[in-house]
Amino acid sequence: MKVQEESIKYGNVVLEKSFNFSVRVLKLYRFLLKQDRSLEPILKQILRSGTSIGANITEAQNAPSTKDFINKLNISLKEARESEFWLNLFKASDIINEKSFKSLQQDCKELIKLLIAIIKTAKNNSK
Repeated sequence: MKVQEESIKYGNVVLEKSFNFSVRVLKLYRFLLKQDRSLEPILKQILRSGTSIGANITEAQNAPSTKDFINKLNISLKEARESEFWLNLFKASDIINEKSFKSLQQDCKELIKLLIAIIKTAKNNSK
């Protein structure tokens, strides 16, 4: 299963990483669904959370206020943490292999770290 793709360039690291993570999650969903249709309900969970990260980051880019910007990024952070949960569950349940898990988990953890740093900076700058 190939879950690494050519990067899309936005000129914004967190947007690029979240978009590329969304692409990987979508491809994982399609691949795993072909393997076992009975997994569809649980696969939809990671599909929703994994693609929501980037959608909320994109919305934050045009936030009318710092408060709204931080709120959208907090939603992205929650979705990233949920995605991390699903990845851990898939690995523990042998739904995905170690190589795919580690790669996706690393990307998810990077997004979490970036989001935390951006949120902290935005909060400090708004004081």
